[in-house]
Amino acid sequence: MDSVVSHEKRSFYSCQHTRVLTRGLLFSVWLLSSGLIMGTMSGALVWAGLSVDFSSVRPFHIGEQLTYELSWLNITVGTAVMSVTAAGLDGDRPFAKLITTAQSRPTINRFFPVDNRVESIFDPATLLPEHLIFKRREGKKKEDIEYLFHQKEGTVTVLNGGTAETLEMPSGTHDVISCLYYARSTLSFQSGSSLVLNIYHDKKNRKVDVLVEEIERVSGSWGDVEAARVLVIMPFQGLFLNQGNIRVWFTNDDRRIPVRMKAKVIIGSIVADLVSPAPSAVQAK
Repeated sequence: MDSVVSHEKRSFYSCQHTRVLTRGLLFSVWLLSSGLIMGTMSGALVWAGLSVDFSSVRPFHIGEQLTYELSWLNITVGTAVMSVTAAGLDGDRPFAKLITTAQSRPTINRFFPVDNRVESIFDPATLLPEHLIFKRREGKKKEDIEYLFHQKEGTVTVLNGGTAETLEMPSGTHDVISCLYYARSTLSFQSGSSLVLNIYHDKKNRKVDVLVEEIERVSGSWGDVEAARVLVIMPFQGLFLNQGNIRVWFTNDDRRIPVRMKAKVIIGSIVADLVSPAPSAVQAK
């Protein structure tokens, strides 16, 4: 009986961290959601009849999808799915849609159900966002927020609850999803390499430092691979409500697959491990 009660208590506390974790998947998934490149993909993108191939310069493709298992204190609390789809054309400019969904497990739903969805439309040529939609469903809370990025003007319009507010931002600012594709595409995987990102979140422009700590071997359901351990220096609690920085392990190859993410929270750590596609899709360099 004591073990059952203990498990129930852990489940109760884990529901609070499920909210933390799913929000983190909108931010630190900038490392995680980069997407797994399926072996059956050709690398060519087709946008409403227009074929565009940037596979030679970008480590992601239309049609990629990845799934992560989210755990806290060895309890599986949720699942996140990240995908990239075509978003049509603006004149002759093709756009991509980055979709992130995060859901709590049935056991956690008894205490605090989470079913969040974020869509970011961005320009794969510049890797800058145009439009972000955040549909938040956490417990009894229901909230839909939209961000319209005006990169040339240096402003962002926030739509929330029937109101609109336009605020200043530096040109070249990312949202919580597009930043991951920028980092994945531009960060040099050499120890000591770094970059600084400007991210707009919660009506504030925030600078986030990213640093490659070390190249090392890492093992999991995907097997054993050589990976770059990347540190994300968090200047605020933000989406993860983390009490420290975030670390992500990317395969050290041309696909740069994020296979694991870890962040300390109020109690313990949250871990996101790649579970799909099949481990055979991830091979050592």
